[in-house]
Parts: sequence; C-alpha cells; structure tokens
Amino acid sequence: MNSRTVEIWVGVFVALGIAALFMLAMQVSNLGTLSSGDGYILTAAFENVGGLKVRSPVTVSGVRVGRVEAIDYDHQTFEAVVSLRIDANHKGFPKDTSASIYTSGLLGEQYVALEPGGSMENLTDGDRLQLTQSALVMEQVIGQFLYNMASDSGEE
Repeated sequence: MNSRTVEIWVGVFVALGIAALFMLAMQVSNLGTLSSGDGYILTAAFENVGGLKVRSPVTVSGVRVGRVEAIDYDHQTFEAVVSLRIDANHKGFPKDTSASIYTSGLLGEQYVALEPGGSMENLTDGDRLQLTQSALVMEQVIGQFLYNMASDSGEE
C-alpha cells in the first residue's frame, strides 16, 4: 500500500477518535442537549437540593421531560427554589404533581423526578409544585445511624 494512503487513513481514524471523545464529553457534561427555550417553567421549593445542578434532567417515569433551569435561595422560607423547564411537548401534568430529588448512575448524578397526581386541573407556566421531597444526604443518614447506635449502646 502506498505510504501516502496509509497516512490519510491514520489521519481519518485520529479525527474520528477525537470526534468520539468530544461527543462523549458533551454527553457526560449535559451540554449536548441544551434546550432552545421552548416549553414552560415550573418551580419547586426544597429544604435541601444536595448536588443538584443546573441542566440536570427532569424525568417522569424515567423519561426526560425537561431540565433544571435555575436554582435559587428564598430568604423568606429559607429553602432552595428550583426552576424546571418542561419541554413544550410534555403538557398536561396535574396540579398535584409531586417533585423529588433522586440520585442515578455510578457517578451519582442527581435529577428531579416528577410524579403526576390525580387532579383534574393542569399545571401552567409559572406554577409552583407544592409536594416536594428533598435530596437524601448520605452524611445525615450516617450521622443519624451512628447517633442511634450510640444511644442504643448507652441503654444497656
């Protein structure tokens, strides 16, 4: 085979490898699916958002229906207020829909899971979800476990 042909094929494979690494980096960083701004915003207040980040997924039954738009702090209620951008093609969530923060995957990425309720009225742009469950903070769970273990051993 011609030396020039081999060099061209090596260059093609290197370019494909770089493109694959770029796509992987975009997928891991959630930058590959930036929304165009279509959809509507819902807000939810949480006592603790844990490691939730802007652009984290919002899911219903495991299907991504939106992204976290912003995370702010409410100085009146002392809670974190999370703005959720729901895609325009996912309308019709009942007013009593609940929001929970869960952890997925090996890297521990956190996301917001919505669970639709049974109300006949639907959420609209700007509505606030009333039923929320904060992130499970492992340090608090371990601390509570150790505290219970210490109090149990002191009773004997």
